[in-house]
Amino acid sequence: METDEIVPNILPEVPSAKITIIYPDDKRVELGQELTPHDVKSQPSVKWDSDPDKFYTLLMIDPDAPSRKYPFVGEFNHWLVGNIKECDLSTADIIAEYKGSFPPKYTGLHRYIFLVFEQKDKLTFEEKVAKDSRLQRMRFSVKKFMKKYEFEKVLAWNYFKAQWCAPEGSQETRTCVCM
Repeated sequence: METDEIVPNILPEVPSAKITIIYPDDKRVELGQELTPHDVKSQPSVKWDSDPDKFYTLLMIDPDAPSRKYPFVGEFNHWLVGNIKECDLSTADIIAEYKGSFPPKYTGLHRYIFLVFEQKDKLTFEEKVAKDSRLQRMRFSVKKFMKKYEFEKVLAWNYFKAQWCAPEGSQETRTCVCM
């Protein structure tokens, strides 16, 4: 399976399960497909095989900030939700609110990776990210996060790729290049 160098650079192995991710307008994420920032601007619904007696953590990162060639700001934390019962985000603690993809102009494709971890118990997360703070989202580390909260492995995953395109309603002449 092609993993766009997510394995082994970010994850040690390919997780055994897949997260179902559906954006508004029924845009479903399939492993590695390309979507536009317009497609993913709103928070998606997510689902994975879950145990009603367990808690879960959901994370979305961009390891390619500001670009895949020069990722000195990555991993960028786009979404972090903890203490999820089953797949019900309304039961959870929002640590970092959802931010859709916004890759800078001329930086090529970015990988946006969703990860689910099974928690041993309900957790108290020290990370609190202000809604509009980019600084608090930069230089996140999946490996350090996993170690800190004793997550042994990634339970489920999915990812898409996106690149810059003109904002909706913009007069920019460069158009979105999508495959």
